[in-house]
Amino acid sequence: MNDNGELGDFLRSRRARLRPEDAGAAFSGGARRVPGLRREEVAHLAGVSTDYYARLEQGRHPHVSETVLEAVARALRLDDTERGYLFELARPGHPDATGAVPPAHHACGSRSTRCWTS
Repeated sequence: MNDNGELGDFLRSRRARLRPEDAGAAFSGGARRVPGLRREEVAHLAGVSTDYYARLEQGRHPHVSETVLEAVARALRLDDTERGYLFELARPGHPDATGAVPPAHHACGSRSTRCWTS
């Protein structure tokens, strides 16, 4: 994987912008500590285990399959640019990795800190 922290930041930002009702699922569980979908909700929508998705988000799964990335992209409702960027972060050099940066991406803070907005 390219930059494990950047992959996690990207996935978390995309998870944060979706509400359960936007994702087409009726999830329960009471009050939310953070905005957006929970990891387990994304995992459920993508058809993977919560542990697998958590490891992907934490950059601890270096050989993620194209099938899983496609499922995560669908679950997070990524557009084509975001999908290409997901592949670039998770599988550099893969034909679906465009090398593009999502249009809503901008640097902030220090040189090593990036902010993601929707």
